[in-house]
Amino acid sequence: MIVVADTSPLNYLIQIEAEILLPHLYGQVLIPSGVLKELRQDGAPVIVREWIDAIPTWLVIIEVSSETDASLSRLGLGEREAIQLAEDRGADLLLIDERKGRLEASARGLATTGTLGVLIAAGDMGLIDASEAYRRLVAETTFRTSPSLEVRFLERVGRLRP
Repeated sequence: MIVVADTSPLNYLIQIEAEILLPHLYGQVLIPSGVLKELRQDGAPVIVREWIDAIPTWLVIIEVSSETDASLSRLGLGEREAIQLAEDRGADLLLIDERKGRLEASARGLATTGTLGVLIAAGDMGLIDASEAYRRLVAETTFRTSPSLEVRFLERVGRLRP
């Protein structure tokens, strides 16, 4: 399975100490060099910058062609390169949270999931308590979602009854 990650799912999973779920769920995860750059930028949380300084073996950094698709110009560097890498490699899944990026990826036929999708998948496999992981996500990070998505997520993980 080929999985490519954008910046925000990695960022949030690292902050709640859940990034270790990724190799259990997907084996190897590819990121473009633009995502690496964003994870290392001064504005990134210290825990994220420290984590990325010791890149785990399951995370593979790929240099993306310098000719970025012009139709992706309205997206940030990480989203642009992650979508391009996913297309170039024929990825089975793209981990991406940002709405514009997800819409563009879907329009290009790429399967996507975000931070919440990772937590659901890990919860389904019994790797984590997804409700608790979500609690940490909203309490300890800047992660935000719509009220309707939050309700659907909590229903899905069994905290609320549909």
